[in-house]
Formats: sequence, C-alpha cells, structure tokens
Amino acid sequence: MTPEQYVQDKAARSGSSFYYAFLFLPPPRRAAITAFYAFCREVDDVVDEVADPSVAGAKLAWWRDEVARAYAGNPGHPVMKALMPRTADYGITADHLNAIIDGCLTDLQQTRFLDYPALQRYCHLVAGVVGEVAANIFGRSQDATVQYAHQLGQAMQLTNIIRDVGDDARRGRIYLPVNELQRFEVKAHEILKREKPWGYSERFTALMKFQAERAHATYDAALKLLPEADRNAQKPGLMMANIYRSLLRDIESQGFQVLHQRTSLTPLRKLWLATLTQLRGR
Repeated sequence: MTPEQYVQDKAARSGSSFYYAFLFLPPPRRAAITAFYAFCREVDDVVDEVADPSVAGAKLAWWRDEVARAYAGNPGHPVMKALMPRTADYGITADHLNAIIDGCLTDLQQTRFLDYPALQRYCHLVAGVVGEVAANIFGRSQDATVQYAHQLGQAMQLTNIIRDVGDDARRGRIYLPVNELQRFEVKAHEILKREKPWGYSERFTALMKFQAERAHATYDAALKLLPEADRNAQKPGLMMANIYRSLLRDIESQGFQVLHQRTSLTPLRKLWLATLTQLRGR
C-alpha cells in the first residue's frame, strides 16, 4: 500500500463529515487535505483507542519525534510520507502539527475545564489550528480567511462536544465548563452516569441549550469573517459547516438526548448537504 492509498483509506474509513467535503476539491488540494486529515486522525485515535494514559503519552511523543524527523527530511510513517511533499505548497508547518499533538495531550492530562476561556484554548489546539491549515489548503487570498477558518473550527468543535457528552463521560471526561455546570446546577456525577432518567433533567436541558446557542453564535461570527473574494475557494469549509450545523439542529430537535446515544447524519445526507453547498455557494 502506498502512502497515498494509506491516507485515503484512513480518511474514508473514518466516516467523517470532512471526507465528503474533500470530494469536491481538485486532486492536488484533495491529496493535501486527505493527508493532513489522516495525520489528525492518527494522533486523535491514540487518545481514543489507547486505554493506558502512559502508553498513549508515549505514542504521542513518538508522533512529535516523527514530525521532527519528517521536517528534517526523513519521514517514516505513511501519513508523513504522504503529507510532506505538500507542506510547502500549502504552508503546513511543524508548529501546526505539534499544536494538534498538544491538544491530544490535553485530552490525556485534563478531564475538566474550569471555564469557557480554558475550553477555548483546547478548541484552538484541536480545531482552530486544523481550520487554519484547511483554509490554506482550500485556497485563500485574504488574511481574514484564516480568522474565519479558526472560528469555524471552534464552532465545529463545540458541536462535537455537545454530540459527544455521553461518549466523553464513558471515558471519564466532561468538556462542559465546570462553572457552567454550577450555574445550571448540573452535577458531574449525573453526567457520568449516562443513564435515563438520572442524567436528564430540565437543568441539563437548559445547560445544553446554552451550549448550542454559543455554538450557533460561533458559526454566525465565523461566517461574517469570510471575505467574499475567498468564498468560492472555501466551499469545502462551508460544506463542513452546513453538515455540522445540521447535526447540531438534529440534536436540538431530539431534546439533547446525548448522554445515552450519539447522534449522526447518514452518509447520503452528508453528501446531499455538501452537494447543495457546492451548488449554492453558501
């Protein structure tokens, strides 16, 4: 299997909404974003699939060393072999990749976030930086497009956090800020139980409505930052925004039943939303 086949398989098997947006890119940009996304998946999978934190930490340290080797001209992993020929063309730096690793390390070292500014820092590492790199790969002519992409990445991460409350609780993690749990009088143990009816309450619903409103506001703020000159090039990002926002609306319509189930869109619906975005340009 070639490095290019490896990253393509990694992206396709993930079932991610990102994959459907990639399909509309010209081949060179598609190859770059697929390799970059495969890198993100590799390091994120370390956190999600390795039960022992010390082993996961060692694996992330290996990835940091692999980034250094790759930028020194000696990539070893298929992902880095697929990515490195495209880094110069699209401004992908070692700092970008190391920031994403830092975000994954946060997952290992921290299971609570005191307030929203602390959560924002985490979202910057695992999603804002990803948005910036993606914007460069998609193509941009304006500096404001980077700001848009960073904000959009944060909005999608906030959506992920809402969707994954139950999955994260199963791993002992709560990404909803502690001071907001206190504000809405939701106890951590209620979330960690992940059961009906214990976790669900009017208090929990109010907390989740607050989280959803903030995510929607972040989407709106991001879209206002997108320069018209770059709108056409940034269609893949808009596709992802529409897919993720549709997911958020589905979660809202279901009454935030996120503790015992994980809401998702069908592949056909994701493709349909991506196609509509391609046709409408928004």
